[in-house]
Amino acid sequence: MNAEKIGAMREGGEVLGRILCELEAYVEVGMNELDIDKWVEAKILEYGAEVAYYEPAVNFPGAICISVNDGFIHGVPEDNILKDGDKVSFDLSIKYKGYYVDSAFTMVLGKGSGAVRQLITTTKGALWAGIKKVKSGTKMGDVGAAVEEVLKNGKLGVVMNYVGHGIGKEIHEKPEVPNFGKRGEGYELKTGDTICIEPMASLGKPENYVGEDGWTVIFKDGSVGAHFEHTVLVTDEGYEVLTLGENNEVK
Repeated sequence: MNAEKIGAMREGGEVLGRILCELEAYVEVGMNELDIDKWVEAKILEYGAEVAYYEPAVNFPGAICISVNDGFIHGVPEDNILKDGDKVSFDLSIKYKGYYVDSAFTMVLGKGSGAVRQLITTTKGALWAGIKKVKSGTKMGDVGAAVEEVLKNGKLGVVMNYVGHGIGKEIHEKPEVPNFGKRGEGYELKTGDTICIEPMASLGKPENYVGEDGWTVIFKDGSVGAHFEHTVLVTDEGYEVLTLGENNEVK
């Protein structure tokens, strides 16, 4: 196990988890997406990390992805006001001591519909079902199958054309971490691997397209989507979630 890598990613994960917990408490109806983006950038720098999305290899027009309603990933922060009932997904990667960590969560502003709240609860549950399968020697298909089972049992659309990934010196590394799979198949996890598990699901059909901004991914049928993600370290005994927040979870 690379002690330098694990130490840096563990520290970076604590920073990222703190930022996302503070963000969840900060965001409210009536806020402008651009103001939220500036707030996140300031927090990243305040905590001694770097804004990963500004780097030439990514060149994303924002410090954080903000995806609203039928936009479910890679949403570009724009001059939009968040409204009561909006579903908002936040996806953030930071660089800390030369290593990357990545995490995402979804929330609804105000009361929101019961269906959207159930979407969020189920997608988050799928993330943890996948995480709990992680252990040295486990096949990636076991992780994906666990995620897929929860989403399908919740009657949600399972996004298959975007997947999780390895992470470390680069934001996106091998292996791919699909949100579907067959048990006993795929890459075999090894102690010291760091991966991002990130289920993405919709209330309708999962087919999607990239919007006019060249980034935001939107469901074709206009249905609402959810996205959750954690950076996970593979250990001999199981797993360590590196991006947990102050209360041991990003809600």
